[in-house]
Amino acid sequence: MNYTYRVYPDAAQQELMLSWLETCRRLYNRCLRDLKDWMNSRKCPIDRCSINREYIMSPDIPFPGERSQKRQLTQWKKTDSSLKEVHSQVTQDVVKRLHNSWESFRKRGRGFPRFKKSGRYQSFLFPQFSTNPLKGSQIKLPKIGLVDINLHREIPDGFKIKGVRVVSRCRGTKWFVVITIQADVSVPDIPFFGRAIGVDVGLIDFLATSDGLRIPRPKFFVDLQRKLKLLQRRATRKQKRSKNYEKSQIKVARLHHKIADTRKDFHLKIAHQLCDQADSIFVEDIDYTVMAKGFLGKHILDAGFGQFRELLKWVCWKRGKFFATVDHKGTSKQCPECGYQWENNLSIRWHTCAECGYSNNRDVASAQVICNRGIDKYPRTIGERKLPANGVLSGVLCLDKCYAGTLNCEVEKPAP
Repeated sequence: MNYTYRVYPDAAQQELMLSWLETCRRLYNRCLRDLKDWMNSRKCPIDRCSINREYIMSPDIPFPGERSQKRQLTQWKKTDSSLKEVHSQVTQDVVKRLHNSWESFRKRGRGFPRFKKSGRYQSFLFPQFSTNPLKGSQIKLPKIGLVDINLHREIPDGFKIKGVRVVSRCRGTKWFVVITIQADVSVPDIPFFGRAIGVDVGLIDFLATSDGLRIPRPKFFVDLQRKLKLLQRRATRKQKRSKNYEKSQIKVARLHHKIADTRKDFHLKIAHQLCDQADSIFVEDIDYTVMAKGFLGKHILDAGFGQFRELLKWVCWKRGKFFATVDHKGTSKQCPECGYQWENNLSIRWHTCAECGYSNNRDVASAQVICNRGIDKYPRTIGERKLPANGVLSGVLCLDKCYAGTLNCEVEKPAP
C-alpha cells in the first residue's frame, strides 16, 4: 500500500531536490534518445536510401535495453558530474521507468514514450531502505538529510517500508512523499455477502443508490473556472521565463491542485459512506474515456466518475466489502420490478412502468436494475441484512454478532 504525506524541506533541500529532478529528466531523455536512434537506424529499406538523411549505426550494436543502459550509467558519470550528485539507485530507477513505459507501449500498441520538457519530470524514487527512515516527525532521505514530515497517520504494525517516492507539486512549491509499505500476509478474495446496493452515477445527481440515496453533483472545476481563466490570462501577459511569469504559473498550478484535491476528498468520503451502508456494492462497467469525448466532456471530467470508481474499489477492498461491475446496457430503460423494456430519452427524469405501474426516480430505478443484475450474476454467501435504526452498518464483524443476536440488525438467513 502507498501512504502519502506532506513534507516541508528547507530552502537548501528544495534546491537540491529540484536539481535532482532536472538531472533525472535529462537522463530520461538521453536514454530515450538512444532507444529512438537505434530504432530509426533499422527503418531504412534494404533496396533504396532516403533522400534527406540516414542513421548510420553498426548492425552489431544490440538494442539499448534496461540492463545495458544501467551499465552505461557508470560511463556517463565520468563525463557528467551532475549524475554523480544524484543517488545511484535513483538514476537506475529513471532507466527502469523509461523501459516500463516502453514495455507498456509494446503491450498496448499506443502511447510511445515522449521526451520530458522542463518541469514535466516531477518525482524520483528511493527503491529500498535498510532501516526505517522515519525518525519521529522527520524522514531521512539519502544524500538529502532529515526532512520535516506531517505524519498524519502512523504506519500500521507489521508493515515494513519498502520505498519512498519524492513528488513535487505546484512547480516545486509543495512537496510530498509516497511511502510504500508491505506486509507478508495473505488477503483472501472477498465473496458476495450481506446487504447489496447498486450505484448509478450521473450529471444531475452525482450518484443514486438502489436504496433511494441521492447525492447532488458538486462542480469542482466549473465553480472555479472563472478564477482559473483570470489567472491564466494574467500569466500569458507576463514575459516568459521572468520572475513574474513564474509567480503567475505557480498560482495557476496551485488552483489546479486545489481542484484535484477537493474532488478526490469528496470521492473518498462518498466511498466510505457507501461502505457504511452496505456489504456489497455494484456499479456499471462504463468506459468513461469514451463518454468524455462527447459534448458533455467537460462536466464528465469534472465529476471524475472513473477516479471515483477506482477509489470505491480500493476502499471496498480495505474495508472488507465486495465490489463488482455489471453490464451497463439498458439500465435506464428497464423496469426494476417486472423487467419490462421501455424507450426513453434524457429528458424523462421519472420512471413509470406501463406494465406493473412501478414509479420512481429514473436514477434510483437504474440503480435498482444494477443491483438486480449484480445479485443475478454473483452467488450470495450470506443472507441480506437490513439497515439498523441509525442507518449505518457496523462492518464485516457485524455478521457474526447479528447471528448471535447481539446487535439490533434484521438478518434474512439464506435458505438451506
